[in-house]
Amino acid sequence: MAAPGLLRTLFLMAVILAGVWAMLPAQNVSLVAGVIFVHELKREHFQGAFPSTHKNYGEILPEPPIAFHAQLQGFPDLPRWLRCTQRGPYQTGYLYGSPTTKDIGRQLIEVTAYNRDTYETVQQTVVFTIGPSPDTYMPYQAEFFVKNRDVEEVLPVDVQKQFQQALDAMLEQKDWSVINITSALDRGGRVPLPIEGRKEGVYIQVGSRRPFSDCLMEAKSSDNQFRCSLEQQPVITCYDSFSPQFQVDWCNITLTDLSSLSITEEVPMWGDGVLEDGSEYNPPTNSPERAFLSDYLLTILVPLLVGLLLCLLLAYIMYCRRQGVHKRDMKTSDIQMVHHNTIHSNTEELRHMASSRDVPRPLSTLPMFNVRTGERVSPLQGQHDSAHVPLILAQQ
Repeated sequence: MAAPGLLRTLFLMAVILAGVWAMLPAQNVSLVAGVIFVHELKREHFQGAFPSTHKNYGEILPEPPIAFHAQLQGFPDLPRWLRCTQRGPYQTGYLYGSPTTKDIGRQLIEVTAYNRDTYETVQQTVVFTIGPSPDTYMPYQAEFFVKNRDVEEVLPVDVQKQFQQALDAMLEQKDWSVINITSALDRGGRVPLPIEGRKEGVYIQVGSRRPFSDCLMEAKSSDNQFRCSLEQQPVITCYDSFSPQFQVDWCNITLTDLSSLSITEEVPMWGDGVLEDGSEYNPPTNSPERAFLSDYLLTILVPLLVGLLLCLLLAYIMYCRRQGVHKRDMKTSDIQMVHHNTIHSNTEELRHMASSRDVPRPLSTLPMFNVRTGERVSPLQGQHDSAHVPLILAQQ
């Protein structure tokens, strides 16, 4: 009876091991620097590689939840210019980014797909070949913030074309191109509440060879900036062709003019921070010399001078002012001694006067009976018993 259970366990172990070591052929992708790149991770492409997808003589199982993870080969994370996003295990994943001139070359990205039901994994290597593109120099760049879209909703090519067409129709300019797309969460934005219609927002950066139109310059005017500070929408003369597909925040627009830089001058860009194999880090040697004498005097001598002044002030208080305090204390102690002696002498005088008085002994000290005869003698002889006399009469 235990044989079917053992066989089933062995089959599941074999399926898991086969899924762990499943590999897909490498995929070559070519892209150019300075242009947005989007690589779609299709679920169907990886789902067919899972061994547990087809079993029981060809019976097709429901679509499993698949999660994607990507990393640079030999490293635990992706390069600085590349992002991997997936909204949910039943949705498509994307690799997107905009490489720079420093990223030109060949990069190997390992993409791993996890089957969250059977714990199977399928791995594929995507070879990115990044080449230069001299025609993509766009000195006039603008960045728009779209409030009603997530980054996954803007990555498809048709959505990018819709945004570009709306921008061309609004600015009457046909040479705008999408340079980069960044999620608002990567810029420090907060995750929105789980309310229908609430989006995290996305930044779309576009570039052109022609100068900015008057419409864009109006959005950055001082009057519109003042209106934005009052949380009011700016006033622009051109027609907003983005609405309602794209709700652009006109108070959150960034305009960058690189026309003053020479074309041959390289624009400084951040790299991925990874040295090439066999290379060494050479710090810059042409840094200007700097004298630190003034910093040393300000950091060391000033606290020492302040401490010396405090010590002198404390010494003055402890030694120079001690005589006056001592005299005041002596004067106070003399007054207290005179007061004490006066009270003591007055007390002795009162005791002497009390001992010399001839008064009868208190009734409480008299005996109640005669010790020799045993006769009881009332201490109130010759008087009436006050216990049987009214209080008023007894006082008379």
